[in-house]
Amino acid sequence: MAIPRIMVVDDDPEIRQILTQFLQRNGSMALPAASEADIRRHMETGRIDLILLDVMLGDENGIDICAKLRTQNDVPIIMVSALSTDQQRMAGYAVGADDYIAKPFNTDLLLARIKAVLTRTQRAASLAHRRRLSNFDFGGWSYNGRTDEVTSPQGYQVPLSQRELALLQTLLANPHIPLTRDEIAKAIDVIGDGGGDTSGRAIDVLVGRLRSKIETNPKDPDMIRTQRGVGYVFAVDVVTHQS
Repeated sequence: MAIPRIMVVDDDPEIRQILTQFLQRNGSMALPAASEADIRRHMETGRIDLILLDVMLGDENGIDICAKLRTQNDVPIIMVSALSTDQQRMAGYAVGADDYIAKPFNTDLLLARIKAVLTRTQRAASLAHRRRLSNFDFGGWSYNGRTDEVTSPQGYQVPLSQRELALLQTLLANPHIPLTRDEIAKAIDVIGDGGGDTSGRAIDVLVGRLRSKIETNPKDPDMIRTQRGVGYVFAVDVVTHQS
């Protein structure tokens, strides 16, 4: 499994450092952020699996930031706050927070809550924009997420099976990110096509089938490359836009 990438959002540098170091010691990659601008920068430069978002961020409000994030993606968000009334908790849940934990908190409890949220939403965050954005352009190809039409650089449509489409959607949602076979299998399940064989060998066969349909030379692929010791990586830029 990939190392979880968790963003720690707090305007207190001491708390950011404590949480960042704690998460790193417990097997996660922790990315510190102090403002909405920092959040946007991290979101634009790499995969984010979960956000720990403080409610009070100086002049900014975590509740408002959570609401804005929810209009764009489904990255899991745990609100963190010294305000622990039911009204405050409900405000967090109302804007789409996945969990709410009050300060001060036991770090082991926080870790357990993080693991629980990640388990519930595994890979869903990285696939969320597939449901919100219509079209994907990659390597001269295009994919229409609403009609499931895949069009070649020459302008003709290439038919894909449901499992081939699920694999393509997974790759499009994670460009330039090495994915293990297990991650690919779980992502396909998130999309809703988890009824088939998801063993490592089955994923290899599925990758081979998709390569045969979209690669110029399937034996020397330019897009779906094998990542030695990991699995596969979609090695081309992906541009997403609405129709």
